[in-house]
Amino acid sequence: MVLSPPNFLAHHLSRPVAILGEGESGQGVRALLGALGREGISYDARGLEFTAAAAAGHRLVVFSPGFSPGHPWLERARAAGCLCLGELDFASVFWRGRVIAITGTNGKTTLTEFLTHALLSLGRGARVAGNVGHAFCRLAAAADGGAEDMTAVCEVSSFQAETMEHFQADATLWTNFAEDHLERHGDMDRYFGAKACLAARSDRVFAGSSVRAFQEARLRAGMTGLPQFSAEWVATEGQPPDSALSGTVFADYPQRENFILAEAWWRSSGLDPAALYAAARTFRLGRHRLARVGEADGVMYWNDSKATNFHAVEAALGRFDRPVLLIAGGRAKGGDIAGFARRVAPRVRKAFLIGETRQELARGLAAAGAAFTECASLSDAVRRAAACAGPGDHVLLSPAFASFDMFRSYEDRGDQFERLVREQILAAPAASH
Repeated sequence: MVLSPPNFLAHHLSRPVAILGEGESGQGVRALLGALGREGISYDARGLEFTAAAAAGHRLVVFSPGFSPGHPWLERARAAGCLCLGELDFASVFWRGRVIAITGTNGKTTLTEFLTHALLSLGRGARVAGNVGHAFCRLAAAADGGAEDMTAVCEVSSFQAETMEHFQADATLWTNFAEDHLERHGDMDRYFGAKACLAARSDRVFAGSSVRAFQEARLRAGMTGLPQFSAEWVATEGQPPDSALSGTVFADYPQRENFILAEAWWRSSGLDPAALYAAARTFRLGRHRLARVGEADGVMYWNDSKATNFHAVEAALGRFDRPVLLIAGGRAKGGDIAGFARRVAPRVRKAFLIGETRQELARGLAAAGAAFTECASLSDAVRRAAACAGPGDHVLLSPAFASFDMFRSYEDRGDQFERLVREQILAAPAASH
C-alpha cells in the first residue's frame, strides 16, 4: 500500500519540509518523506542555520525532541506561518497499526523492549519505536504505515509528549515518576504535565504507584491546568517476591516494577499470563543497566551508566546489601543535588566524583558526612575506587547525571568504564592494583 498524506497535511507538503535536527529523529523524518515521495531540507546547530528567510520557504516543519517548544527556530517557523509537528506526531498520522506507548522517569526502554519481546513470542507483529533509539517515522516508512495488526511499542519521553497534537495511543504504560529533566521543564509540575499530555491522548492508561502518589498530591494542593486523564492505577511498589520470576531480570526491584505494569496491561488485553512469564525467562536487559562487568580480588564491578537521574541511582543502590564505592557525576539536569547526596550517603562507603557536577556533589556529600574524592577523569575514578576496594566490595558506576560533559552518550560512558575495568583491573595480575 502506497503512503499518502491526510487532507490536512497535503497543502503543507507542497513545499519541501524543514527537518529540525539531524539525529535519529531527523533521519527518520527524511526516510518517511522519501517513502512519500516528498523532499526535506535538514537544519541543525552544527549544519544549516534555520533563519527567518529559510522558514519562509517552508509550510511544514518537523522537529526532533531536542527542540523545546520555545526554541527560537520554532518561533521563527510559527511566525512564518508554518505548521510545526514533532517527529512522533508526524509519524502517527501515517501509522495504521496499534500503538502501545511507554513512558516514565525510569524503566521506559526496558519495558518497551520487554513488551515487544513478549508480543513477538506470541507471534504478534510488534516493533519498538520512539525514544528507544528507533524513530517512529522510520518504522512508518519501512512498514508503509504499518498493517492494522501491527503494534508499535513506542517509548515516549517528556520532551516528545509535551507538544503532541495528533499522536494517539491505544494504551499508555506509565512506569513511575520522580525528579528529572528540570533543566527543560523548570519544575516537577511542568514535568508531570508533559507526561500527562501523553496520558490524555491514550484510550487506556496503566500507571504505577509513584505516578498515583504525585497526581493525588497535586489534586490535594488544588493544582489546575494539568492535562486531564483517567488511569488504571497499578500497585507497582512494595510487592512481595514472585517465585515465578526467580532467575529473571524481573525478580527484584527496580525491574520488578516493569513486569507488574506489563502484566496489568497483558491481562486486561486478554492475553495468557503464562506467556508473559515465559517471555520474562528469555528476556535479557540492554547494556549499561546495572550490568555486572567482572570481579577481581573479591571486588565486583558494575556498569549502570544509563542511570542518568537521582531515582535510578537510588533504585540501583537498593540492590546491594552493603554500602558501595560509587562513581557518580556528569552534566546537571536540574533538581536538588544536595537532597540527592543526603539520601544516598548512608548507602555509599565512598564516592568518586567526576564531571561538571563533582564539586556540587562534593558539597552535598560533605554536608551529609559522607566520604568522597573528586576525580579528574573516569579513568582516575576507576583507579582510585579499585585502590580503595576490598573483598566483598562493589564498585558501581551509577552517575545520576547526563553524560554530555565528558562523553558522547551514556553508552559511550558505559563502554569506556567497561574498557577501563577490563584493562586496568581485570587484566592486571591478582592483587597488583
